[in-house]
Amino acid sequence: MEKKINIGIVGAQFMGRAHTNAWYDVANFFDLPFKPVLKAACDLDPRAESSFARRYGWESFETSWEDLVKREDIDIIDICTPNNTHMPISVAAARNGKHVICEKPAAMDARETLSMYEEAEKAGIKHMIAFNYRRVPAIALAKEMIMEGKLGKIFHFNAVYYQDWLVDPEFPWVWRHDAGLAGSGAHGDMNAHTVDLARFLVGEIDSVCGEERVFIPERKIPGSDKTGKVTADDATSFLARFREGASGNFIATRFASGKKNFLRLEVFGSKGSITFNLERMNELEYYSREDTSTEQGFRNIIVTESSHPYLNKWWPPGHIIGWEHTFIHEIGDFLLAIANDEKISPDFFDGHRNQLILDAVMKSAKDKQWVTVPE
Repeated sequence: MEKKINIGIVGAQFMGRAHTNAWYDVANFFDLPFKPVLKAACDLDPRAESSFARRYGWESFETSWEDLVKREDIDIIDICTPNNTHMPISVAAARNGKHVICEKPAAMDARETLSMYEEAEKAGIKHMIAFNYRRVPAIALAKEMIMEGKLGKIFHFNAVYYQDWLVDPEFPWVWRHDAGLAGSGAHGDMNAHTVDLARFLVGEIDSVCGEERVFIPERKIPGSDKTGKVTADDATSFLARFREGASGNFIATRFASGKKNFLRLEVFGSKGSITFNLERMNELEYYSREDTSTEQGFRNIIVTESSHPYLNKWWPPGHIIGWEHTFIHEIGDFLLAIANDEKISPDFFDGHRNQLILDAVMKSAKDKQWVTVPE
């Protein structure tokens, strides 16, 4: 008889759909000892649950996440909800013995992320923060190259994350504008990704100096003649000092006209450099100072070979993959960690370290000075 593992998801919106696709497809491409079953779905808005469950193939739906995490026929809880609910759902799931994968940022602040980590470790469950960009094959290849010393000593890590969906002043007020629901705006949503990639590729950040901005302080509330105050940042930028001596520059904004989901990384070292652009996610630019002077220049590596990270699960060389495949990669790695009783990363500890840095940037922006990231 085929062994199965039962999934319960909380969140029926954008991320819920992306994760559902991964749960549905992962067993077709990863060699797993069990088959994931879309057992039950839940959403904070009861009106979204049943239609989401029916459309995406979930066997059932629950009217509250409190009931979902207690179900004995659920093995994994997948959290795809607004940030202010991450901590209570993950803690309750851990206390009920469920493995947990949670969307980023991990929670509202470092106090909450520490609670998530401690409860998960106490329960002995597997826990993961869904920083899916670690599992872009080109970024995973960049990690391998850095670890092999191809860049030498790292001097600079630069990251920009640009979107433009808030440039229009008529765009309505949504939950992401409320710091009480989101914790922060572009900072927690977008800088969370680049901070995780900085830690993944370069190492821990020691101190930061930040600035945050709100460009449109009020927006119309949908279905009403009232306006809502924007309390979460529209844009946050910061400088960083890494423990090993590198310098960092980070920008996240939702006011970059013409940029829909533009994430660019640059890593400069003593032996070479790497650049990556999410809009060309199957490519990695690499420069080596060890090339002869007549041959030096950035080379464009097409990351589609079976020898590249994750690509042996997909198509012949030259056949690109897309954004949705990164979720399949992270879900596959998460399931293998459960099956083999192995540590998975990024886990709730990584989520906590990430949040300590995000919090330090927000404190720096408020105090207008450099802030040391707590240990």
